[in-house]
Amino acid sequence: MPSSTAAIQTISSLLARAIPLRWRRFVLYARRHRRLPELIEPQRFTDKVNWRILYDRRELLSPTCDKLAVKELARRTAGDSVRIPRTLWSGTDLAELASVGLPDRWILKPTHRWGKIVDGTGVPDVGQLTAHTKGWLFNENWHIMGEWAYRHAQPAFLVEERIGDGTGFPTDYKFFVFDGVARYVLHVSERAADPCPTYYDRTWTRVATRPGSEDTPLAAPPAQLTEMLAVAERIAAGFDFLRVDLYNVDGEVWFGETAAYPVSGFARYSPGTFDLELGSWWQLPELQ
Repeated sequence: MPSSTAAIQTISSLLARAIPLRWRRFVLYARRHRRLPELIEPQRFTDKVNWRILYDRRELLSPTCDKLAVKELARRTAGDSVRIPRTLWSGTDLAELASVGLPDRWILKPTHRWGKIVDGTGVPDVGQLTAHTKGWLFNENWHIMGEWAYRHAQPAFLVEERIGDGTGFPTDYKFFVFDGVARYVLHVSERAADPCPTYYDRTWTRVATRPGSEDTPLAAPPAQLTEMLAVAERIAAGFDFLRVDLYNVDGEVWFGETAAYPVSGFARYSPGTFDLELGSWWQLPELQ
């Protein structure tokens, strides 16, 4: 008998697939933005993300949503200019971790989804870990959200080294790269508690926040900002748009992941006009 979680996910997937992807995306987008997406001549960034979800099936995007495959992309394009967290184990059976010699601090996450993470220490309690991650192997981003590149990510767990000093998650720098140029950086601090996302341009001038975060204090730029811009541009070379997530830890640039569909096109901005500003840099490809 499948677990109740698995059964619910199966039913949700079947119901979602019964609705054509275009209409499914319209409903999801309208619930978030209180308007329908413009897909004929999209101008907003969020509309262009939805255009990509619905229409863009280029092989170029395939590795961007697989947390294992994208490490190879970063290694191939950025080389020694970026450090990549070591993969300690990957697989689908967490019981195998009982025989893996893990370090004092490690991170577990699914290779094919975002927003799921375990900050682990020492020898894992496999039973507890299995219960906590129940349902994580379901490919929600593909089966429900329709994000095509996730179709190419083999559902699995990934355990990798934990970077930073262990007192909290390091600050996340998410670079929005358009046609090989990093135009904006989304700065996210205190990820485990109260995220404070703020957008800066490449000269580190604040240009937007998430609604409700307008009074967030200005953050100092990372010491390696110029180097990080260059790394992000190397990794995103050849893409019309790609978000590249990096960390700056102890004077070194570390790779996080990439995002082909940031927040599935559901992000909201303050000011709202930033959606158009972001979108103005994205020249959508002509598809075959």
